[in-house]
Amino acid sequence: METALVVVGGTDTVLPVSIAAAGDQAARRFIEFFTANIRNPNTRTAYLRAVSDFFGWTETVGLHQLEMLEPVHVAAYVEQLGTTHSATSVKQHLAAVRMLFDWLVVGQVVRSNPASVVRGPKHVVKRGKTPILSPEEARQLFDSIPADTLVGLRDRALIGVLIYSFARVSAALGMRVEDYFPQGKRWWLRLHEKGGKHHEMPVHHTLEEYLDRYIAAAGIGEDKKGPLFRSAYLKTSWLTTKALSRDNAFRMVQ
Repeated sequence: METALVVVGGTDTVLPVSIAAAGDQAARRFIEFFTANIRNPNTRTAYLRAVSDFFGWTETVGLHQLEMLEPVHVAAYVEQLGTTHSATSVKQHLAAVRMLFDWLVVGQVVRSNPASVVRGPKHVVKRGKTPILSPEEARQLFDSIPADTLVGLRDRALIGVLIYSFARVSAALGMRVEDYFPQGKRWWLRLHEKGGKHHEMPVHHTLEEYLDRYIAAAGIGEDKKGPLFRSAYLKTSWLTTKALSRDNAFRMVQ
């Protein structure tokens, strides 16, 4: 990747050429995205690598200005990346690029996000009707979810329920806070299935960590009858008292 050395806030910083060429505001927003916006070190490292790879590609194909980037270019990059990377890795790269450009749009550096309408590849492998992820794919997927926001903690916990319990999306969204409960020395999940039936199972230790962090951050531990996975207010990180909708859940996992 071609780079340029610029000074932002008194600090020498190496930036992609297209970011540096867009001016000081673009450079500042780029730095803030990886410092002020992403606090988790693992997520920051993964996203920085993904964004660097993307801008390296744009330079090689002659896209030297941010204004030149369109959805077709991002789609072409995703298609090419899929020939050398797993679907989960491609999905993580796309998420990083999409989040960066969202940040640049809010900072009025660019007018629109060229990655917003680009869909990534499916990261699941079908075996019968049950989606199966390898341990490596699951780890990459979880690492791609920012864990420094309430919405990120919610999304990680929800995806954890889907992966570790093989629950249907509607069953997971129908859970109440009381459906995550202690029994003996273990924590359990209660999934409500069709026909009024329910299914209980012990919780995987990783999922237990994800659920505990989400519930504590959301402050919903005492609202036993309230929905476990809640919608966010507009585009903020504040959660409402209503359950997350199926459409929003599917949009999130895709």
